[in-house]
Parts: sequence; structure tokens; C-alpha cells
Amino acid sequence: MEFFETVANRRSYRGPYRPDPIPREDLRRIVQAGILAPSGCNAQTTRFVIVDDPIPLSAIKQIVNRPFLASVPAFIVCIMDPRPVYNACSFAVEDCAAATENMLLAITALGYASVWLDGALRSPSIKKALADLLHLPEGWEARILLPVGKPAGEMPPPKERLPFEKRAFFNRFEG
Repeated sequence: MEFFETVANRRSYRGPYRPDPIPREDLRRIVQAGILAPSGCNAQTTRFVIVDDPIPLSAIKQIVNRPFLASVPAFIVCIMDPRPVYNACSFAVEDCAAATENMLLAITALGYASVWLDGALRSPSIKKALADLLHLPEGWEARILLPVGKPAGEMPPPKERLPFEKRAFFNRFEG
């Protein structure tokens, strides 16, 4: 898929997934796209846990408890190390977000579906349960969860976007 076509075709999918396992080579390619994302001070504070084993897969589905995740064959969990890397500033959230967008585009390019899940992971009990399940070091956080699979349902239509002229300006803000 051509790059701009991939960007235009990316959707947040919250439907059922086909039970087909995801080849590990595809999961590696998706996560490699995340690894190649920019990182503040090149600190590379984001790590990834790829979950395709039925036992931890089932545990994540119970912890996050969203009905549309019931049939997901794999997850990619973005883990962030919130340590400061420059003048007491952490870029972990930004690093994790950049990696996630790269992975969402890779997921789309490979013909899979996903959705960026982070709201549920902000719950202290869910955050702790995921940290325990994934054996995260103290202070590290599971920040974003990406279900990955072939959609069993229809992909949602594109959401309406404001036109360029209402969102982008040359040389000064004109909103």
C-alpha cells in the first residue's frame, strides 16, 4: 500500500476479529516500525511486549475487559520508562505516541486492524494488573495497548475531518 493511501485507510477498529493467528514475522515488522519512531534525545524509552500466547492473551482480555477484545489474536503493549532524559524532562509519553502511530500505520499496511487503547490503561488497578502480568520494572508503565488481527466485521467508514484550511495555516495561526 502506498504511504498516503495507508494514512487515509487507517481506522480505529472496535469490532470482532478473525481467530487467525498473526505470523510472528508480521508482529516483528509492526513493532520494528515502532522501534524506528523518533525518540526524545534518542533515549528510546519505549519498550514493547508482544502477546500472542493464549494464557497472557486471555489475562489481558480479562484485565482490560472490553467486549470487542474477546476475539483478538494478539496484542502489542507499549511500555514506557518515565525517567527524565533532558533537564529533568521525560519524553516517554511522546516517544510512546510516536511509536504507536508508526505501528498503527504498519498494521494498516499489512492488512490488519487495530485501535489505540490508552484510556482504560490509566485506571490504577488495570495499570497495576498489567504491570504485574508483564513483569514490568518498578516505575515502568503499560501506556498503550494495540489489539492486532484481521477484522471479522466491516471496517468503519472514515470519520469526517475538518478541511485543511480550518486546521492548518501558513506562517501564523488564523483560527
